[in-house]
Amino acid sequence: MSDEYASVAERAAREGSEVALAAFRTDIDVETKSGKTDVVTQADRSAQRRVIEVIRETHLEDAIVGEEDDELKTVPESGAAWVIDPIDGTNNFVRDTQVWATSVAAVEDGECLAAANVMPALGDVYVSDDEAVTLNGESVTVSEKTDPETFVVAPTIWWDFDRRDEYANACRAIVERFGDMRRYGCAQAVLSMVASGQLEATVTNVEVNAWDSVAGVHMVRQAGGVVTDVHGDRWVPGCTGLVASNGEAHDAVLAAAREIRPEG
Repeated sequence: MSDEYASVAERAAREGSEVALAAFRTDIDVETKSGKTDVVTQADRSAQRRVIEVIRETHLEDAIVGEEDDELKTVPESGAAWVIDPIDGTNNFVRDTQVWATSVAAVEDGECLAAANVMPALGDVYVSDDEAVTLNGESVTVSEKTDPETFVVAPTIWWDFDRRDEYANACRAIVERFGDMRRYGCAQAVLSMVASGQLEATVTNVEVNAWDSVAGVHMVRQAGGVVTDVHGDRWVPGCTGLVASNGEAHDAVLAAAREIRPEG
């Protein structure tokens, strides 16, 4: 069954991403939602509608969890659901930066079965079922690096203006422990990169929205990595923080995540 879910997730993500790509680097209106950096465009809404249309061709009754419009905002504990982010990385999208993704995940009783993250401006398509992860059709796995001083680690999600001390702490904790740091502004891209070995880890201490995380978390796990909350417990939607790594030095990555809070 996961193969069927993976096929639907990939097709829905591809078709939604095509809608978004048609508006990329055009003169599109930008609106704000909860704050100055929380932006949305008509491309987000149109892409989400296309994703849902594709899912509904074969899964009429499944719940939909989506960032835009009036869809559910949390993953149901029971039953089938699809978790959608039409444009993860909208701030990149509106700045004409290529790092953004259309993300679709299939969930049953709260557990992800399959997922797709499509990044059309980069030409990358990540797909996972319950056995493996592929990038552009080729199987990928997490990095095999074991020495934290060779790791490249990304702080992810967003610390708002009233939490910039935590943002600074996250950066400091990373650069003091690991070989280098990246920040991409697209959580699904970052998690996909951990799954494919382009990054060794990513950290945040904030609660992460399901549409920013579920697909990528599934990919990291299926590619051989580890994903926990900041306490080291298995990550599930609604947890405090998200710490994903190749599993080779997860304790070191956790230690960095735990230094993010101002009180240490």
